[in-house]
Amino acid sequence: MEFRQLEYFMEVAKREHMTDAAEELHVSQSSVSRSIYNLEEELGVKLFIREGRNVRLTPTGQIFLERATQIYNLAEESKREIKESLNPHSGTVRIAFPISLAAHTLPSIIYSFRKKYPEAKFEMNNALFHDLIGGVKKGDYNMAITSPIPNDEQDSQIKSRTLFREEIVALLPLHHPLAKKKEISLLELKDDPFCILPESYMFHQLVLDSCRNAGFEPEIAFEGTDIDALKGLVSAGLGVALMPEMTLIDNIPRTAAAVRINDPVIHRPVGVIIPTQRQLLPTEQLFYDFLHEYFERLDQFRA
Repeated sequence: MEFRQLEYFMEVAKREHMTDAAEELHVSQSSVSRSIYNLEEELGVKLFIREGRNVRLTPTGQIFLERATQIYNLAEESKREIKESLNPHSGTVRIAFPISLAAHTLPSIIYSFRKKYPEAKFEMNNALFHDLIGGVKKGDYNMAITSPIPNDEQDSQIKSRTLFREEIVALLPLHHPLAKKKEISLLELKDDPFCILPESYMFHQLVLDSCRNAGFEPEIAFEGTDIDALKGLVSAGLGVALMPEMTLIDNIPRTAAAVRINDPVIHRPVGVIIPTQRQLLPTEQLFYDFLHEYFERLDQFRA
């Protein structure tokens, strides 16, 4: 079995079409077909079912795909590790994060890191909470910023570290009666329609729990998967929203106002998770250590 066979097999499984896979791999269709045939002969099983011009993985093929992906990722990481060990300052950090940290928090951190290591590169992915954890476990990426922070005592495949606690504020239309206040209680918003992230986002549950703890059930008028879209809805006067404070830094719509919530004060923990069953690559280790130092310095500055 050759590494190239695994690469061809994975591409065919992805495309479900021999010709499309061959075009993506920049080889002839006959080369791909022959490689798959030889692989099936060597394993003694059928990996694909032919359906006209398309192909579909057999149950055995599904199992082999999982193993082939692991082998392929391990080989690619080994090549990266050798390359980065020669110059860890110019490697690649593969990191994922939720949408609520995309606008300001992560870009600010990366900017500071690249001032120190200007040749470092980043592969960034946006994902939901459970996909962030699953991606770190599977090796889709080696690091993820998350909120809430998963309990690593209940999951031996990840290691988590708290980075900071972020305050949650209210975003109100500029004409709202409370918009000019410095602080409000959450209960004062009980009669307002809410603009909120969908149920699949952990921040959705944080908003619901916060409102319920304050003594009311929020009326959800709009759901949207984009923070900027929610800001636009609020700005248009269609409702109010609870927002992580950092999503509003230098980015409050002109026809909206951010107001602190003092009763209760709402925070969310933000942390980083890494895998326990494989090592970070040299550049990723540099960034992981930098994250801790960055927020430690920030805490000292705030104190």
